Amino acid sequence: MRKKSELPTKTCPACDRPFSWRKKWERDWDCVIYCSERCRRSAKVASK
Repeated sequence: MRKKSELPTKTCPACDRPFSWRKKWERDWDCVIYCSERCRRSAKVASK
């Protein structure tokens, strides 16, 4: 088992905060862009 400090991280383009790997993103980690549903929605609105 990995320590939390060893988990991969990314930076959310909507809020510019770092977020780390979660179990629910296990299969889709390469496709995960935003840290939360709120950031995903706000990015979608901003691009319109």
